[in-house]
Amino acid sequence: MILNSEISMVLTVTINPLLETRYEIDSLVQQSTMRAVKEYNYAGGKGINVSRQLNKLNLQNHALLFLGGLNGKKLRRALDVDSINYSVVNTHAETRSASLFMSISDGKVTTVIGENSPPDSKEIDEFKNRLEKMMANCSTVVFAGSSPCEEASEIFVHGIDLANKLDKVSVLDTYGSHLRDCIDKAPTVLHNNVNELESSLAIDLSEEKAKLNFHEFLYSKGIKLSFITDGSKNSYASKFDFKYKITPHQIDVMDATGSGDAFIAGMIYGFEKSMVFDDMIKFASAAGAANATSWETCNADIDLIEKFKGKVDITPIGKKMKIINDDPTI
Repeated sequence: MILNSEISMVLTVTINPLLETRYEIDSLVQQSTMRAVKEYNYAGGKGINVSRQLNKLNLQNHALLFLGGLNGKKLRRALDVDSINYSVVNTHAETRSASLFMSISDGKVTTVIGENSPPDSKEIDEFKNRLEKMMANCSTVVFAGSSPCEEASEIFVHGIDLANKLDKVSVLDTYGSHLRDCIDKAPTVLHNNVNELESSLAIDLSEEKAKLNFHEFLYSKGIKLSFITDGSKNSYASKFDFKYKITPHQIDVMDATGSGDAFIAGMIYGFEKSMVFDDMIKFASAAGAANATSWETCNADIDLIEKFKGKVDITPIGKKMKIINDDPTI
């Protein structure tokens, strides 16, 4: 198996967390003053989202992240509300923020994200040291989300290299100019959506053949398991050099933010529960779909995921994995 079935702790790493201030309003009206029906803070960032969904699936996890300033204090409280266990490297820079305007009448969401908050070199070194110590007590580490600056991107590259040396499973879901360097370090698992890959690597993945060729490229780099998702369109997966097309369950989307993060949490859950590969893919895909039915990012109930799981189709592409009958015979 690629992942350890005896997962004792999942460590999620978020180097560019986001304090979301969410405003629920009756409807979005341009050039008009709008009053919120409800206002609250929410902890954002891909690694944090994975932790929230893992909590919902009752899997032990811990989040490591940068936090700073007043926004950092507010984000701490939001993490506490979600019962997310976390450790923090403090920064002088203010944690970045976003405002989300969610229209009750039609389900539309408008998001305005603020500027990144780059940590300084001393804070980055402290994060690396903390990461190395914490990885000793986990079996799987998830490197997820954007990077606030080029220097901070080295945390992901360093972390994947460290995971390989410590024989830990590394799961990568990031984008930007540093993605190529991360791929070169051969994380165990890679997940990206099509837009992230095309913009980060300047490649064209519009055709199925291009996606399959990219999976072959990832396998040649030493990546054992890879996933390319594309919203409600077909996704593609590769386990070693065996490839699969995933037809996701079609739903009425409320907000797809975090669906890729829910997918990763579902994948980890599948391995934790020793699911066969097909069932693991179906569960992960169903988790992504279930997430998109709600404004609550990565807070999907397992009952809904199980309901959607049976509506996901998996089709092997090319050579098929041989199933060995190991039943006892007389």
